[in-house]
Amino acid sequence: MQERENILRILKETLEAMKRGDALVINSLSNQTINTASLSQDPDNIAVAVVVYSLGKIIERQKYQEFKGWKEFYKVVMNAVSYSIKDLESGKDNRIGEDLESITKEIGKLSGKLRDYIQDVFRKASINKASKIYDHGISMEKTAKLLGITLYELASYAGQARMDDVPLENTFDVRRRIKTAMEMFG
Repeated sequence: MQERENILRILKETLEAMKRGDALVINSLSNQTINTASLSQDPDNIAVAVVVYSLGKIIERQKYQEFKGWKEFYKVVMNAVSYSIKDLESGKDNRIGEDLESITKEIGKLSGKLRDYIQDVFRKASINKASKIYDHGISMEKTAKLLGITLYELASYAGQARMDDVPLENTFDVRRRIKTAMEMFG
């Protein structure tokens, strides 16, 4: 695992923020994982990035805590993060993927709306993190494959994100666009 100490720090801080219900801190920690995930393209680093981001979004949506199955899901999440920390501390980096996979398995055991909501959060988190990795210069195809999403999902999200990044005050009025086009083809 690349940048093991950084990932260990992020997981420890995520665990503490989960205990406090501090989604803002978790989302900030998620952003710190993306550089490592982009550079290393290591599946474990990517899994940490997606899981931490998802947990931030899940904690942010407090209504989820009212659904049947929340307590069991929360317990599994806390255990998975704790086991990941212990495995990293003891040099068993190869087990972190299994630890985090237990969260996905638990989602499958949930029922009703909670399962649907949490699956949706994890899917959107994968797409979001894929877009961030793509922003770091990794090919769209490789990024989609690393995160288990389709090229279409990534392209749609990345294209939408790019359009949202363009400030409206930097666009040209109609006359200027026509003038520019006439100069180009003129």
